[in-house]
Amino acid sequence: MRTKHVNLLIALIAVTLFSFSCFCISRMTQINNQLINCKNHMLEFKENMQRLKNKTENNSQEMMKVLNKVKHEITQREDLSRNLVVEKKVDTLGKDEIESDTFEDLKFFLPHLRKAGRIYPEVIIGKGKTGVSFAVGISTVSRGEYSYLKQTLTSVVSRMTLAEEKDSVVIVSVADSNEEYLYSVVKMIKKKFKRQVMSGSLEVISIPTFFYPNMLNGKQTTEESPNSMSQQVKQVLDFCFLMLYAKPKAMYYLQLEDDIIAKYMYFTKITNFVHNISTNNWFYIEFSILGFIGKLFRSEDLPDFVRFFLMFYKVKPIDLLLDDIFQLKMCKPQEIFKECLKRSKQVRIRYKPSLFQHVGIHSSFPGREQYYKVLRQVGLDLNPVSTICSLGCCED
Repeated sequence: MRTKHVNLLIALIAVTLFSFSCFCISRMTQINNQLINCKNHMLEFKENMQRLKNKTENNSQEMMKVLNKVKHEITQREDLSRNLVVEKKVDTLGKDEIESDTFEDLKFFLPHLRKAGRIYPEVIIGKGKTGVSFAVGISTVSRGEYSYLKQTLTSVVSRMTLAEEKDSVVIVSVADSNEEYLYSVVKMIKKKFKRQVMSGSLEVISIPTFFYPNMLNGKQTTEESPNSMSQQVKQVLDFCFLMLYAKPKAMYYLQLEDDIIAKYMYFTKITNFVHNISTNNWFYIEFSILGFIGKLFRSEDLPDFVRFFLMFYKVKPIDLLLDDIFQLKMCKPQEIFKECLKRSKQVRIRYKPSLFQHVGIHSSFPGREQYYKVLRQVGLDLNPVSTICSLGCCED
């Protein structure tokens, strides 16, 4: 009996130990599984952290590239701004005062300028060259994605001899408030025409925005009216400003535009024609019949022309005002107009054939296109360009 109880106790203990062992094994298995899951989570977390680190490094590299690009652009802008400096040689006669006085007449015709103080171009690139025979003025504005300025300057500058280049100065007047366009013009000219800029034979000026009346400070549109009229008015003011700036630089002033092609030896022909002209009583000389292109004036007469243009700058385009001032100054009272026109050939001299041809289709007036009739071919170093004139106004 006692042995039976002992066996029963041993069996009970064995069952208990077996159950405990099974429980322990089960728990160890669970713990092991949990450890494995934890390890997997840790590996997954580590992989996620690595991907995040790689992504962060990539983003950091991209940010550095962007920052370096922005820094480079800012540096270029600062360098360009430092280069847009007036480089003048002031003589002992008080040239600064003389040049400033040149623009004083503007305050009489444009009342908003009376509180402006000194009126002068905002930007000048060049050597302040003076004392030459010819100043060539080219006014330019942005035409959007179209530009003829580089082509124009190439023909104008390359078709001068070195002696002619030395005895002249080409002035590009940027008459546009768009700073991007100003920077692009300056960059192009300093790269393409470095020698002419360094010698002082090529200058770039920028007309200050305060020069224009409030009516011209609105945003440009492509509509024909009234914005087309305001652009016409602005063009007259642009030419007036350029004329006054060029006056003290040379004996003669030649007006061009930023979308023309000059013919071979044009400058030699102009010089010879002016020096050999039979009369000194000429009013102006036309080396092109198109608009205001190719008109040659004595520099001493420019203030009179500018005053007249400023009196009627809101009324007509500048080429029509040129006809009006001729009639006013040259036609006698009570004289028959036909008789005055006969005398005009002696004072308003036309050189034939034209030395300049208009090539711009996209007008400087926003949204306007100009269509022309092709006449004959003109040689050009860059590309063949056709000689053209406006319809209804073709040359002989």
